Amino acid sequence: MPLAPQRRTYLAFFLIAISTGAFLARIPDLQVMLNVNKAELGLTLIGLAAGALVSLTFSSPVIMRLGARLTLMITLLGTAALLSLVPFMPDAPSVFCLLFLVGLLGGAFEINLNVEIGRIETQAGFGIMNRAHGFWSVGFFVTAISASVIRHAGISMQTHLHLVLALVFVLGVVNVAGMKNAAIVKAPETENAPHFALPTLGLLPLCLIGIAAFLVEGAGIDWSAIYMRDVFNSEPFIGGTGLTLFAFFMAVARLFIDPVVDRHGARAVAVVLLATAALGITMVWLASHPYVALAGFALMGGGCSAIYPIAVTAAAQRTDRPSVINVAALAQMSFVVFFLAPPLLGFVAEHWGIRNAYLVCLPLIIGSLLASPALATQRREVQPIQQPGE
Repeated sequence: MPLAPQRRTYLAFFLIAISTGAFLARIPDLQVMLNVNKAELGLTLIGLAAGALVSLTFSSPVIMRLGARLTLMITLLGTAALLSLVPFMPDAPSVFCLLFLVGLLGGAFEINLNVEIGRIETQAGFGIMNRAHGFWSVGFFVTAISASVIRHAGISMQTHLHLVLALVFVLGVVNVAGMKNAAIVKAPETENAPHFALPTLGLLPLCLIGIAAFLVEGAGIDWSAIYMRDVFNSEPFIGGTGLTLFAFFMAVARLFIDPVVDRHGARAVAVVLLATAALGITMVWLASHPYVALAGFALMGGGCSAIYPIAVTAAAQRTDRPSVINVAALAQMSFVVFFLAPPLLGFVAEHWGIRNAYLVCLPLIIGSLLASPALATQRREVQPIQQPGE
C-alpha cells in the first residue's frame, strides 16, 4: 500500500484509538458486568496505569533494539487482541491483570510512535505531531459515534470488541507491512542510552503540562457518559454525545492546528488552549442543563487537544539526552495520568459527587499556565516541499 511515512503514523494512531476507544466507550457496561461501584471500577481500571508506568519506564532500550516497525506491529495488534478478551474475564481482579498487559503495550506504542514522528518531522521540515495525534482523536470520534449507536441497539460488549479486533488486525497488518523505519538523525539516539527513563529537572515543566492535558482528556473520555447518566439521567445515545463532542473537537483542533503552532509559536497556542479547557471544565462542573454540560465537554476536547503533542515536540527537541529517553520520561508522567484519571476521579465521584470530580482538573490547568514558559516561542520557518523535477 503506497503511503508516505507520516500517513502510516496517522493510520496507526487511528487504529489504536479504535481499539482503546471501543473499550472505554463500554465502561458503563463493564461496571454493570463486574457489579462494582465507581471507586471499585476506578481501581480496576488502574491496571492500565500500572502497566503503562512499567512500560514507559523500562521499555526504551527494547524499542530501540526492535525498531519502530516491529514494535508497532506488536503493540498495535496486541492491544486490540487483549481488549477483546475483557468480556470473558470473570471478575474485577482478572480485568485488572488483563489491563496491566494492555498498559505495557500502550506505553511502548506511545514512546515508539512519538519518537518516529519526531524523526519524520526533522526529515520533512514541517510539523506533523499534532496532526498525527489528531488521527487518534478522529479514530476516537468515529468510535464514540458508533459505540453510542451500538450500545443503543443492545449489541453486546463481546461482539463489539471482536468486530473492532477484526478491523484493526486487517488494516494494521497492511499498514505496518509497508512501513520503513525512519532514519535516526542524531548519533546519541543509540549510544549510551539509560536503561530506564526518568524526567530531568528541565523536563518537569513539560511533564506538568502533559499531566494536565491527560487528566482533562481522561475526565472527558472515561467519565462523560457516566456523568450524563448520573447527573441528567440521559439515555445511552444522549449520554454518549458528551464523549462524541469531546472527541470531535479534539480531532478537529489537532488536524488543523499544526500551521497555527508554526505561525504563532507553541507557547501562545498552549496558553489559549489551556484557558479554553479551563472554561469547559467550569461549565461541566456547574452545568444545570444537559446542553451546557455538552458544550463544556466540547470546549474540554478542543482545549486539551494539542497540549500533549506540543509538549512531546518540546521534549523531543531537547538535546540533553537521546530524544527517545526524553519522550519516554514525559510520556511516563503524562500517559500514566491518563490511566490514573479513572480511579482518582472515581474516588472523588463516589465520595463528593461526579460534578466535583471535574473540579480536580482546574488546579493542574492553572499550574500548566504557569509552566508554559518552558515551551518555545519561536515560529517554525516552513520550507516549501519541492515537487519532483524541481
